[in-house]
Amino acid sequence: MIVYGVALLAVCYLLGQSVGELLGQWLGIHANVGGVGFAMTLLILANQWLHKRRWLTSEMEQGILFWSNLYIPVIVAMSATQNVSAALTGGVLAVLAGVIPTALAISALPLLAKMARSTVNKTPEA
Repeated sequence: MIVYGVALLAVCYLLGQSVGELLGQWLGIHANVGGVGFAMTLLILANQWLHKRRWLTSEMEQGILFWSNLYIPVIVAMSATQNVSAALTGGVLAVLAGVIPTALAISALPLLAKMARSTVNKTPEA
């Protein structure tokens, strides 16, 4: 049954890549636009759909988790590398579109850490 989980992941990946390619063609860009994101979204939706119908066995989930632990971080890292190189050659606006959200996210870390500490301190001890 682990094979079914891997098959589900493969189908979602292929469909996501196809949608990304079609979107790139539609936008007039000769590149895949968001294929990995579409694939991950399809996997989440398929996972929820199968789970609601109780068709998703624990073995299938193990197959999905196995590949998600190995595969998805590698693909995300590869996509991030491509995005950075494209942004650097794409001009100032493309660079700012990456730098500004990153700076905002980093500046929010102290606030998130403070909120986490206050939540931990409020947790009753057993």
